[in-house]
Amino acid sequence: MESHSHTERHQGWKTSKSTDMIFRGITAACAALVLIVMAGIFASLLWNSLPSIRHSGISFLFSKAWDPVSENFGALSSIYGTLMSTAIAMLLAVPLSMVIALFLVELAPPKVSYVVGSAIELLAAVPSIIYGMWGLFVFAPFMADHVQPLLSKYLGWLPLFQGPEMGIGMMTAGIILALMILPFVSTVMRDVFAMVPDVMKEAGYGMGATTWEVTKDVTIRYGIQGMIGACLLGLGRAIGETMAVTFVIGNSSDIFISLFEAGNSIASRLANEFAEAADPMYMSALMELGLVLFLMTFGLQVVTQLWLKRVKRKMGGDLL
Repeated sequence: MESHSHTERHQGWKTSKSTDMIFRGITAACAALVLIVMAGIFASLLWNSLPSIRHSGISFLFSKAWDPVSENFGALSSIYGTLMSTAIAMLLAVPLSMVIALFLVELAPPKVSYVVGSAIELLAAVPSIIYGMWGLFVFAPFMADHVQPLLSKYLGWLPLFQGPEMGIGMMTAGIILALMILPFVSTVMRDVFAMVPDVMKEAGYGMGATTWEVTKDVTIRYGIQGMIGACLLGLGRAIGETMAVTFVIGNSSDIFISLFEAGNSIASRLANEFAEAADPMYMSALMELGLVLFLMTFGLQVVTQLWLKRVKRKMGGDLL
């Protein structure tokens, strides 16, 4: 009887071990698939960009010329527009998302938190082209009639707020992007703050800390890694957004310091011109623009992750 029981336990152990190995293999394959897809995208972009790379060389990154007829291509204005519109969006969306998330988790009554949180999440379901159409027909006229004249009146001495008050331009594109990434960033931050153990916050209150001190020294510090992850999610959405930016950025190849002026981004240029690229060199130049956008996104992710590790070392691992 004991031998039979021992045999059953041994068979159960072998079955459990086999199941664990199968599960580990499936999860490892799924993780490897992500890397394979990324490598495939990079290889495809690089291969199709080779004619343009040979034709323009490094000057492609430092020239703002874009003349398909004479095959004179440059990515500088598109790179500038991408970085500038993304920076405006992140500067607006990240602080607002953090304040919203803290309010919903720390201060708002449960019913209010549920209603407001659900409403914010619904914004994420709105298609980007709707944001673009609303931005062009509603928000751009509002910017031209009210916001830009006000900024020009009081801050016109700054180069950033000089220029024609047309409504469309770099500032409008950045604000539309901020509205688009706000639901993603605030929702992730809210979930991160909600995961902070209650015992840690109660310990802070028990030591006499105020709500602000507990929020600053416990909630934010505990969730700093998740907050940065939320910012990366918003950054990835903002830097590659196409249709909404195409509607409101103005699609100009020039580079201006003023936020009122029109510009273009890599994504908007691809959306505007990809269907018209009949010439092989023209198509290759657009593929090289896509390669630049891919490398920019990857580079920003790497830099942010390195900065995150530095923050973790500085703050200590007890709350992270």
